[in-house]
Amino acid sequence: MTGAASGIGRATAIRLSKDGYRLHLVDRDAAGLIEVTAECGGEASAHAVDLSRPAETVPALRADLGDEPIDLLVNCAGVGWAATTAQTDEKMWATTIDVNLTATFYMCQLALPGMLEQGRGVIVNMASAGALVGLKNRVAYCASKAGILGLTRAIAADHASAGIRINAVCPGTVDSPWIGKILSNAEDPEGTRKLMEQRQLDGRMGTPEEVAEWVAFVAGDSGRFMNGASLVIDGGLTAV
Repeated sequence: MTGAASGIGRATAIRLSKDGYRLHLVDRDAAGLIEVTAECGGEASAHAVDLSRPAETVPALRADLGDEPIDLLVNCAGVGWAATTAQTDEKMWATTIDVNLTATFYMCQLALPGMLEQGRGVIVNMASAGALVGLKNRVAYCASKAGILGLTRAIAADHASAGIRINAVCPGTVDSPWIGKILSNAEDPEGTRKLMEQRQLDGRMGTPEEVAEWVAFVAGDSGRFMNGASLVIDGGLTAV
């Protein structure tokens, strides 16, 4: 799984380790990977990979993983900038699309041959409530996450009949290190946090562990009848 060193990815890795998965954890944060790999225990392995250059790094990752088929792929790596459409520069746009969307596509391509050969496999892509509604100052992020929904549905259309299940999870605002970084750069961190909390109808952010529970559900046998779906876990953000 990608994006495993922090936030939702870290919580998901730890949660899946409890279900007995032998995990290959991917992130550019090598130190964070070492920590989460130790927490997962068992046969978890760490792969420090920069997914901002997916055309170069994902094929190299395939070589590291060897020929063993992947039963479950969780694409959780993500980046974003706080910027309006007018403020978003070429680097912000390109990096967000490369990490959030293009790397997800390449990782799916990496996993699918083995899944198709064995006639089964599960993919969970991390989208966002921002794929469903427009969020201020998040134009590249919203575009990339909306693309993940289209990608997820198209892969389901291509390969569901061959035993592949692929779904997207769409969290609302989750209290994670990424949110912490946004707040640290805000002119009014406390006020910005309150605005983020008020996006949800119950006035609080979600936790990485809450999202991880639903990823585990979708990945497991209980999610068998879900395919090409978008599971919204957003505290009501998109309800009004």
